[in-house]
Amino acid sequence: MGEDPRTAGTAVTGSSDAAVTGSGDPEEIRREIEATREELGDTVAALAAKADVKSQAKQKFQDTKAAVVGKKDELAGKAKQASPQTASTAATSASQKARENPVPVTAAGAFAFGFLAGWVMRR
Repeated sequence: MGEDPRTAGTAVTGSSDAAVTGSGDPEEIRREIEATREELGDTVAALAAKADVKSQAKQKFQDTKAAVVGKKDELAGKAKQASPQTASTAATSASQKARENPVPVTAAGAFAFGFLAGWVMRR
């Protein structure tokens, strides 16, 4: 990993490894070469991942799908908590009002029947 040869002030000619690393130790040079290879491999992998549009689209789809499923489960849970009691209360209230006032309920039922019968006859 050393300095960048372009900014280090030494010329990189390829003929002298000691000029690049500043050290004549072959083991040090091997370590630097290995570190450079690892960095280059990581860089290539990152660039390949950025260039792979198909996998990015799949990942975005999976993320969105997970978010939607989570929201759906959350809303379903809220609906289950609210629905049985609310529906039961509404049904009880409607049936009680129908028993207290049978004439308006009968009139509404007759109107609905007449409307549906007329609609069916026109078809």
